[in-house]
Amino acid sequence: MGMLDGKTAIVTGAGRGIGREEALLLAAEGANVIVNDVGASRAGEGADASPAEQTVADIKAAGGEALINADDVSSWAGAERLVAQAVDTWGKLDILVNNAGILRDKMSFNMDESDWDDVIRVHLKGHFATSHFAAVHWRNRSKAGEEVSGRIINTASEAGLFGNAGQTNYGAAKAGIAAMTIILGRELERYGVTVNAISPRARTRMTEDLFGEMAKAQEGKFDSFGPENVAPLVAFLASDEAADVNGQNFVVFGGSVWVMRGWQPDGQLKRDSRWTPKELADNKATLFASHPSGLPPFSFF
Repeated sequence: MGMLDGKTAIVTGAGRGIGREEALLLAAEGANVIVNDVGASRAGEGADASPAEQTVADIKAAGGEALINADDVSSWAGAERLVAQAVDTWGKLDILVNNAGILRDKMSFNMDESDWDDVIRVHLKGHFATSHFAAVHWRNRSKAGEEVSGRIINTASEAGLFGNAGQTNYGAAKAGIAAMTIILGRELERYGVTVNAISPRARTRMTEDLFGEMAKAQEGKFDSFGPENVAPLVAFLASDEAADVNGQNFVVFGGSVWVMRGWQPDGQLKRDSRWTPKELADNKATLFASHPSGLPPFSFF
């Protein structure tokens, strides 16, 4: 018996890397899986069905059930077809794992309009479009009197939490996904749906430039950067055991999982009258007594 027996899942961007490992583990835990992937390059160009076909073949070889889907999730119509395929095939949708993404890394002063638009479209709109149609499905079921146990697991990033130079487009999209996760969690909780996000630190096509050399140093040891380390957290969040976990963001790296805390007050000036600019300047040290006034660190350790 798996933790996800009888459930239906969608994993976007499941042809390679983290998405592939998520699809494989969800299937191993008993879920029927739609493997979505347009087969594009890291920059979002071209189309190659073979990675998604391989993921489906591996799931079936292990005794699981899976189907391929090549729709573009950043398209409203594509996202609608994707959700409909899961419902039409297995009668319902239980789990949506939003993982698909692209990279167009450039400094802000070198970035083209298309670099911005495409990354925001694939990541932020791609997460919302699928979530929208999944939410419609779950809301309709709930209003019809069915018991719903829906799960959305989004993919944010530490680039969106801490801000990485050269990734204005990607970081802004991921920060938007982190905020959207909380909002969707608030909206859909009444219908039996939880929405959480992961910020994975793993070796994939998108992070090979960042983590490739560090990963080589671990040869012969536990592979902390392996994308397979991310999948167990996703499978847990997709299960009924996580029914009380909602609106959370987790950083996962190797064998470590951190629950992240969002914006919180860390300095204050307060009085019952308006401040002048000069008074604010004079009290700057008080405002930043427990918090440096410069750029925050990129990581939390």
